[in-house]
Amino acid sequence: MFRALRVRNFRRFASANLVSNTGTWMQRIGQDWLVLQLSDDSGVALGLITALQFGPSLLLSMYGGVLADRYAKRRMLLVTQSLMGLLALALGILVATDVVELWHVFLLAGGLGAVAAIDAPVRQAFVSEMVGPALLANAVGLNSTIFNGARLVGPAIAGLLIGASGGNTAPAFFVNAASFAFTIGALAGLRTDELRPSPPVARAAGQLRAGLAYTWAHPDLMLAMVLAFVLGTFGFNYQVTIALMAREVFDLGAEAFGLLSTCFALGSLSGALLSTRRSVRPRQVFLVLSAVVFGLFTIAAGLMTGFVPFAAMLVPTGAAALVFSVANNSFVQLGVDPQMRGRVMALYFMCFLGGTPVGAPLIGFVSERFGAPWGLILGGAVCVLAGIGAAIYLSRGRRVRLEAGLAPPRMRLRISDRRPVVAGPGLRAAEEAVAERAPGRPTLPE
Repeated sequence: MFRALRVRNFRRFASANLVSNTGTWMQRIGQDWLVLQLSDDSGVALGLITALQFGPSLLLSMYGGVLADRYAKRRMLLVTQSLMGLLALALGILVATDVVELWHVFLLAGGLGAVAAIDAPVRQAFVSEMVGPALLANAVGLNSTIFNGARLVGPAIAGLLIGASGGNTAPAFFVNAASFAFTIGALAGLRTDELRPSPPVARAAGQLRAGLAYTWAHPDLMLAMVLAFVLGTFGFNYQVTIALMAREVFDLGAEAFGLLSTCFALGSLSGALLSTRRSVRPRQVFLVLSAVVFGLFTIAAGLMTGFVPFAAMLVPTGAAALVFSVANNSFVQLGVDPQMRGRVMALYFMCFLGGTPVGAPLIGFVSERFGAPWGLILGGAVCVLAGIGAAIYLSRGRRVRLEAGLAPPRMRLRISDRRPVVAGPGLRAAEEAVAERAPGRPTLPE
């Protein structure tokens, strides 16, 4: 389960990521709570802040992938991690000095999203350089385990910290700013001679188009991208739906919000740990089934009317979300050439996160207009329909391949004065093979 941690570079990087991701989740909880405070519990404002944070993925992820294929990934990560730490520090200062306004939060969330859009494909491609292809699937699973282990701890700490501070979110932002120092230190201390860098791609025109064309030419990658887009747009909006359920349905404070997020993270951690057992590329059928199961659990969560049943349902929902997410990520990474990995992973993250600017405000509007549970029910239903559509697509493809494999050799019959019987190529080859095994046995006439 933990075999990729035997690699020293990955072990140092993963340990630092655990600290940094804990701070990141504290900031997300604090940011969402701050938006609710500044906007009088507006679901639309909460959706907009999420859209601004993930919207830059639509514009910058592919460019980040090009940079990942072109330049040294470790140095790029040093720059992006430093910038994200500074943005978190700026938001903390604004809140601590009591001058923060809603547009400040929007602006800094957009800046954080822009840097993260560059950072994500670089960081994902860098994992393969640390561990190599043999341990890549395990390392992806461990990365998700670390991410969701931080999600398990971060929201709970943030909720307690905000509650202890009388609703002040500044401490969460300061902790996040300090946490980036661990990742920066780990990156600076890696043994560069033990890395396995892919050959750098020379600067040239059309590299973005080349990444798109490569993905379009591989139907398996296209299926993974479509599922990532649909589930990322309509299903992975728990930062909106959980906050609204805590405030509107259960009328509870930041501590309860943190507890609900922790329940979801507990399930996510379980799903990520299960995913570390995988050592080969997942099958397409598994991706489809995991998408449908996630959608069904999301619908069930929306139907829960009590705080305790809702919190309990978030555990299997989080597990299903991470089983799909890790499997889809591994499926893409293990199915792409190393020279294209940065650009393809950038496209993957653009699909997975790029729909959030549309999905988050939409789910926020539905939750505000019809009630928070309907945001979950609608999102889950769309995920189920997407999975069923993908299953139909795969079943049609399998039927065509099955028919092609079982079809008998074709024969043509032509009647003429000279040659009354004409054998097709398949039958002629079969007759010749029989003649070789049984000399003297008559074959069809010429």
